[in-house]
Amino acid sequence: MSQFVNVDLFALAANANYLPGLLQTGADAPSISLLAYRPDFYSVLGHNATARMVWDLPWEAFHEAGIYNKKDNALYITSNYQSLTDNINITVVSLDSEDYPLRSTQFPGLAMANGGTTYYPPGYDQSQPPPLQIYCDEGDFENYSQLIAVNPNTNKSKPLLTNFLGRNFSSLNDVRQHPVTGDLWFTDADYGYFQDFRPKPTIPKQVYRFEPQTGIIQVVADGFVQPNGIEFSPDSSIVYVSDTGSQQFGVVPEQPSTIYAFDVVDYKRLANRRTFAYTDVGFPDGVHCDVDGNVWAAAGDGVHIWDRDGVLLGKIHIGEMSNNFAFAPGKVFIFSNHRLWVVENINAQGREVCKDFGAGCPDS
Repeated sequence: MSQFVNVDLFALAANANYLPGLLQTGADAPSISLLAYRPDFYSVLGHNATARMVWDLPWEAFHEAGIYNKKDNALYITSNYQSLTDNINITVVSLDSEDYPLRSTQFPGLAMANGGTTYYPPGYDQSQPPPLQIYCDEGDFENYSQLIAVNPNTNKSKPLLTNFLGRNFSSLNDVRQHPVTGDLWFTDADYGYFQDFRPKPTIPKQVYRFEPQTGIIQVVADGFVQPNGIEFSPDSSIVYVSDTGSQQFGVVPEQPSTIYAFDVVDYKRLANRRTFAYTDVGFPDGVHCDVDGNVWAAAGDGVHIWDRDGVLLGKIHIGEMSNNFAFAPGKVFIFSNHRLWVVENINAQGREVCKDFGAGCPDS
């Protein structure tokens, strides 16, 4: 279980060793704490929130994605890369039990899955749960990096985008579907190259917008070291993009560990780039918003939560790197490779929970 811990910002400001001393527990195993940097953190999580470790496995089953499938009431989480002879697995975590039983699977045509989201194909009734999942397939030395749509219930897949007007992507990382237009917004980084399963990059690190109904593909932002997580604000007026340039072949501390915000113009363009937040530990990987506009990001010691102005409200502190996380009704699951964590009885609702789960909707 966990406990809330209040952080004294004045003590922290005056003493760089304040926070490590606050977190000393004497335990050898990783543990989880809810660090309140601002009083609003209690409103976001709720005073009755509790947290625990769910799984601790000998292999890195919990890395990225975390896509909900309503038919089997399960989260689909991509594992971390192991070797070219063992494609990245999908870890399927059932939500039918508080023990959260799991299994592993792979989908045809999906080589090295990373980030992903639920997906409505063009023309599909959006009053229904999303029928498909879409993954950023990083590719390998034989397969191009691609966006690929998967039906987890039929075990069928279909490539949607394998190149930029004939040019090979580097290593597609994360993707979101615009809730109004259905366009796919995604990032392309070099992590397949850094992990030695992709060739040397031949295209800049950029953010893209793809129209599945027309085939139009456009670059909407550049100037990144390593663009990674991407997320819309609840009203889709802002896009948040994390730059994890501080992690390349190794740690490069002078490079960005930063989330940038952009205004979305006419549903198609980005403008007014500005710094939203910088993580004090590690780098911001997966990024998600709750329905109140707070921005959550997986980082070097757990999950960090900021308000709309970029003020740090608090952390779900696990003491190790988290690459991503996923909301469910009344809870959030945190992925830290070998370990899966859950914070239950929370007030916050993820931006996409209503759409994906059909829970908490105005008419439900």
